Amino acid sequence: MKVIATYLLAVLGGNPNPSANDLKHILGSFGADADDERIEFFLSQVKGKDITELIASRREKFAFVPSSGGNVSVAAPTGGVGVASTTAPAATETKKKEKVEEKEKSDEDMGFSLFD
Repeated sequence: MKVIATYLLAVLGGNPNPSANDLKHILGSFGADADDERIEFFLSQVKGKDITELIASRREKFAFVPSSGGNVSVAAPTGGVGVASTTAPAATETKKKEKVEEKEKSDEDMGFSLFD
């Protein structure tokens, strides 16, 4: 991912066709290691292609990839009824309640309030 991000930074910076040395220079500027094999592989894949067209064509493929990490659904075998998992949200709600209670207790322990 860092090679892709570096390539995009170079393109956004005004270099429409960054070389391997350009990418190594950018990666080195913030102390990241440059993997020559990955850089060369990536550059061979995007050589002669417009990056905005690549992004637009790949965006359609990612339209159906789930990106939320909240609720998890479990599908039942064929002919059964689907059941949604509710343990993750319930656990999250419990943790939130505990944090709120801890925060209230910590205010009481200090003996004063910022707004009194």
